[in-house]
Amino acid sequence: MALTQQLARVSPQYLARCRAAAEAAPDGNPDWDPPAEDTVDLDWAVRGLIRFCRYMRVEGPCVQVLERSVSGDPGGVEFLDHPAVHDGFGSPPALLTPAAVADVARGLAAPDVGEVLGRLPADPSGAAGACGFRGFDGHPREYLVEHFGLLQNFYLVAARRGMAVLAWTD
Repeated sequence: MALTQQLARVSPQYLARCRAAAEAAPDGNPDWDPPAEDTVDLDWAVRGLIRFCRYMRVEGPCVQVLERSVSGDPGGVEFLDHPAVHDGFGSPPALLTPAAVADVARGLAAPDVGEVLGRLPADPSGAAGACGFRGFDGHPREYLVEHFGLLQNFYLVAARRGMAVLAWTD
């Protein structure tokens, strides 16, 4: 199974419960099980969009907000460094606090992804290569637009609900 970018929206109270569960469990299991509607698998779409933006030298905070949205803020949430949460590839989930989530949601509302993706090569393999996608079937424009929309909506809902977001690769 391929590794993909994962996000979860959680309340600060839920995180506190997970921390307490991890501290109490002999194996450190945080009893992590956020509702499916509060999780999203972004595949590698946003990483491809970031790579393309860097390749095209897109100006402004676009790349930074995209990177932050899928990487979280520095420092992992160590009590979630458990096989019940992620497979151990890379760092444990990184946290964006509710205030940081609101900042990211505002930042994600600003870029005109259509304008940025208008610079993709017309040739499907050239466009896929510009995003770092090897063996991509077809042109990646629709895939990138769809996943960027998922990312925007995910953060918008999290910000409206005052939730934190955790980001990791699994």
